[in-house]
Amino acid sequence: MIKGVWPGRIERLLWIGVVFPLLTGCWDRLEIEERAVVLAIGIDEVENGSEVEVPQITNESDIFAPPNNQLVRVTVQIAVPGGIPLGPGEGGGGSSGVGGGQRSIWVVDAVGNTIEGALNNLQERIAPPLFYGHLRIIIVSEAVARKGIDNLNDYFRRNPEVRRMNWMFVCKGKAIDLMKTSPQLERVPPLYLVSMMDQAVKMGRFPNDFLGLFWSASSALGKEGFLPYLSLKPQGTMEIDGMAFFVKDKMVGLTKPIEIPMYMGIMGMSPAGGQVYVQVPEMHNFVLFGGRARKSIIKSSIRDGEPHISIHTGIEGVILEKFSEGMPLDDRTIHLIERKLEHDALEGYRELIRKTQEKGSDIFGFGEIIRAKQWRYWNRHIGTEEAWREKYKTLDVDINVHIYIRRIGMKSR
Repeated sequence: MIKGVWPGRIERLLWIGVVFPLLTGCWDRLEIEERAVVLAIGIDEVENGSEVEVPQITNESDIFAPPNNQLVRVTVQIAVPGGIPLGPGEGGGGSSGVGGGQRSIWVVDAVGNTIEGALNNLQERIAPPLFYGHLRIIIVSEAVARKGIDNLNDYFRRNPEVRRMNWMFVCKGKAIDLMKTSPQLERVPPLYLVSMMDQAVKMGRFPNDFLGLFWSASSALGKEGFLPYLSLKPQGTMEIDGMAFFVKDKMVGLTKPIEIPMYMGIMGMSPAGGQVYVQVPEMHNFVLFGGRARKSIIKSSIRDGEPHISIHTGIEGVILEKFSEGMPLDDRTIHLIERKLEHDALEGYRELIRKTQEKGSDIFGFGEIIRAKQWRYWNRHIGTEEAWREKYKTLDVDINVHIYIRRIGMKSR
């Protein structure tokens, strides 16, 4: 009888040993209301000569001296507990015409020698701990981007709370001005920018280039990263004014807005959302062409001991508008429009590639294609990202463009 009791007791002790640790899972919980949820971050440089007092929290003038670099201003948008609308009937703008964003977020800023230093100084003025698990937007001023964002990338890469699906922007002017903007169409301002970029990707107006992809391109041996370039417009609106392209962590150039669909055409990214005016040869009339789909084939080869890239790209689209009632859209006219589009697109593609080659910024990833397909040449003659930047400046690129107009609308005459 005694022998039969011990197995039962041992079994119960084993169950207690397994279950008891599971009951302590919430001992270190932190309620969401006890956190300062950061939704967006803006980064500016402090202009020389500005009288700015930096709290001696992480450093002191004699000991723990800070780095001798340009001071940065970090602006954050913090969600106000209870201010985020939960349904379509809550929040929104009032009779004063002020958007709901003014009540749903709190905009504060601080200055420091580094990103973490500025955020640490900010934390001293905010009671709850800053939480970045819901961070969606990072805006960097053009002045900071052109000097280099290596410190910024290093900090956010080390922070496990920062998602790789966030969007990072380079902005014209100061980031703090965009951080204080409250769009009327969105009660939570950071979500307006997220929605704008998501829709731009769906409509084929901008590549899907979120933060993780930018970091991946910047780390590659044969590719450079790019970011959307944002500018503030009247009535609190924002516009994508091009792509800021980089060499490693430093912005070196800016494309025109119309060169965004050209980049996507070279890369064969669909859907195609660009629209261009075309002057019809022999008729001196204009039509508006809109792309709908793109396809591209990029091949690499070695010719006379030098790398070579050939691109075959095709665009399918429709006629959206014509500007003369007397111009028929017959087969001959459609053929003239297609050939004119191919000629103009080819010139635009070449100009975009030339612009990036001047800066040694291979945002197309041609180097990665050569490294994958022509690996013997890469290992013998290139091998490093610095060597590829120099080789890219003289890279021979052939482009073949084919454009097909599928639809001309309900009215052809």
